[in-house]
Amino acid sequence: MEIKIENLEQINSAARQFIDNIGDRKVFAFYGKMGAGKTTFTKAICEELQVSDVITSPTFAIINEYESPEVGTIYHFDFYRIKKLEEVYDMGYEDYFYSGRLCFIEWPELVEDLLPENVTKVTIVENEDGSRTVTF
Repeated sequence: MEIKIENLEQINSAARQFIDNIGDRKVFAFYGKMGAGKTTFTKAICEELQVSDVITSPTFAIINEYESPEVGTIYHFDFYRIKKLEEVYDMGYEDYFYSGRLCFIEWPELVEDLLPENVTKVTIVENEDGSRTVTF
């Protein structure tokens, strides 16, 4: 599936399109360069799922937990600052990845060996005109 986001004003409708097409999938690994919009798109998805918490990148916390009246608990990971896989083992990643809850993972490249087999890879590419293409 491919979703084109022409500008920031379209991000919430793109997020709704994403939600409408995820089916039963729960674990999503977001790939993209720094500044491609991984956090912004994840925030828009959470907003569309009516999360009332403040949605921020969990760069320092590694994981943020949100509550959605639509889907329950959502886990949002940012592994950018991970130096060793032991850090991920210590946080009990399996409890999250195999919880049956939505998991949105930024910088999954750093923990690829730990991702579940059924992970859905989501790629966000910034196009020359500033638009974004989301593929999953």
